[in-house]
Amino acid sequence: MANYFWLIPFIPLAGTVINGLFGKRLSKKVVGLLACTSVGLACLLSLWAVLHLTHLPPNARRLTHILFTWIASGDFHVEFQFLLDPLSAVMILVVTFVGFWIHVYATGYMAHDDGYYRFFAFLNLFMFAMLTLVLAGNFLLMFVGWEGVGLCSYLLIGYYFHKKSAGDAAKKAFIVNRVGDIGFVLGILLVYVTFQTLDFTSVFNRAAGFLVEESGGGVLTVITLLLFVGAVGKSAQIPLYVWLPDAMEGPTPVSALIHAATMVTAGVYMVARCNPLFSRAPLTMEVVTWVGAATALFAATIGLVQRDIKRILAYSTVSQLGYMFVAMGVGAFTAGMFHLVTHAFFKALLFLGAGSVITAFHHQEQDITRMGGLHKYMPITARAMTIGALTLAGCPLLSGFFSKDEILWQAVAGGHLVPWIVVWLAAGCTAFYIFRLLFLTFFGEARMGAAHAEPCQESPRRMTTPLIVLALFSVGIGYIGLPPLFAKVFHLPNVFEHFLEPVWQGPPRAPSAPVTVACFGQSVGNGEGFITLLSILMALAGFLTAWLFYLKQKDWPELLSHRLSGLYHMLLNKYKIDEIYDTVIINPINTISYWFLWQFFDVGVIDGIVNRTGQIMRGAGRLLKNIQSGYTRSYAAWILFGVVAILVYCMR
Repeated sequence: MANYFWLIPFIPLAGTVINGLFGKRLSKKVVGLLACTSVGLACLLSLWAVLHLTHLPPNARRLTHILFTWIASGDFHVEFQFLLDPLSAVMILVVTFVGFWIHVYATGYMAHDDGYYRFFAFLNLFMFAMLTLVLAGNFLLMFVGWEGVGLCSYLLIGYYFHKKSAGDAAKKAFIVNRVGDIGFVLGILLVYVTFQTLDFTSVFNRAAGFLVEESGGGVLTVITLLLFVGAVGKSAQIPLYVWLPDAMEGPTPVSALIHAATMVTAGVYMVARCNPLFSRAPLTMEVVTWVGAATALFAATIGLVQRDIKRILAYSTVSQLGYMFVAMGVGAFTAGMFHLVTHAFFKALLFLGAGSVITAFHHQEQDITRMGGLHKYMPITARAMTIGALTLAGCPLLSGFFSKDEILWQAVAGGHLVPWIVVWLAAGCTAFYIFRLLFLTFFGEARMGAAHAEPCQESPRRMTTPLIVLALFSVGIGYIGLPPLFAKVFHLPNVFEHFLEPVWQGPPRAPSAPVTVACFGQSVGNGEGFITLLSILMALAGFLTAWLFYLKQKDWPELLSHRLSGLYHMLLNKYKIDEIYDTVIINPINTISYWFLWQFFDVGVIDGIVNRTGQIMRGAGRLLKNIQSGYTRSYAAWILFGVVAILVYCMR
């Protein structure tokens, strides 16, 4: 076991090398087969790794493999080392399984694209980078994977490089992530300064000797805040979320891979991995909680009125990542990771379903207000996306309900009442916008006109099979991590929690007193059932509002948008955050770059020095050229003059 799991990231890398170097000479069938097979083999090895760990005692579920000594300079030693424990095992299984079905789907979605081999080379490279990130045994190797997924996101978001919007979106994603990475790099440097090592095991063992920094002024607080800045950029939290909606410029399989299984979950994973540090920095945990809660509601409100089918799902991802960070911030690391897993399945399902719809419109339409009635033409896609919508909205007994319910309950149980209210309101917005998407796309009357009605048809099997598989897992995966209330009802253990338990190395959380919730003057048990009921009612309210607005009283949305035109346009324009960034940051930088760096420093100083030097040399040349007359008598005179001058000088 310890001798093979390191192969997991390198198998997709082999696919990248083969398709990247020889793909242009291979048929599309061979290219797709190579790409899918490499990820499929990595998935099988990941499954084997998980099964192997389950057969080990909990305290022995930690395997390392050193490939070679990477850096050895004085006291600074870094190994190229992989770490397999329950946390990384969960991640590699989710990444490879969901990634495999996205690859299969992409063979159909990209079937007519001229850059087929290039696309799959990039897609496999993305898998290699993400798997390196989650299997890394130290901060420096994690950073390599961290930057690798950033590079791959740039390549894939800007895949349609002939489109200016795609190129701009790719640059935006790359630059915004670099802003977050400044904090991440500084955090890693401070980790080394503090612990004299970057190895996870050594760092976390030494951190166990640190006291919990209740005052919030210690080195662990600074380290974790810096690391969290990196997570904010990578996982698209306020204020660095702006790159993720624009990432929709890439092909839909890329959107699914970025949003569901790879890049955006990296920040959540990093916080979970560094739980021994974060759990000893209460101030940072509070910051994580509030940033997550604010992002969850903020992004959900934007999604209420968006029209682009992929952008709605993009803001949904930003919002759901907020839920995960709330879980991390309140110390419910297992609940946060559980939602990461369930979200990977239902969000991949929704994005691939959206891609199926876009394919039906021949990639010419993404506005849900110009669709409608597609369930008649695309029954498999419609049913799959209905399951995805129900799961995202938190329909009882589906996976999203269990993971979201656990986060809400942990927030209340930990005494974080206001953040709970914020994410509870976000849950209502989530149910509304996802059912709005569903109703406008698949139900009601067709609004696409005769030109588009007939061409709409179900996607090929290579695209519908992944939808079916992901739909099944979206329904059932939640039963591996049932919250306490439902674990008792179904008499099922929380397998997910027991599997991850050895990973959490923070100080023990003080047992909280039983939470009671007052309702109309009555105390409702320990509160878990009541909190669950409230979450169900909020999801139901969102569903009923969407049903009323878009299936029954179809004129109400327009009337409401006119009456609340200010609020409507503010949400439609995404609070004008991009415009604010342009005004406050981009335009001043452009102005400074133009007038100071270019006009003054580059043109005035640098070019001025060069140009003045040239002018001086030309002037000197014009003066000296008169000496070169071509007359022998003139040369002899100058020689005589020089000899006389030398004699006079020597005779002084």
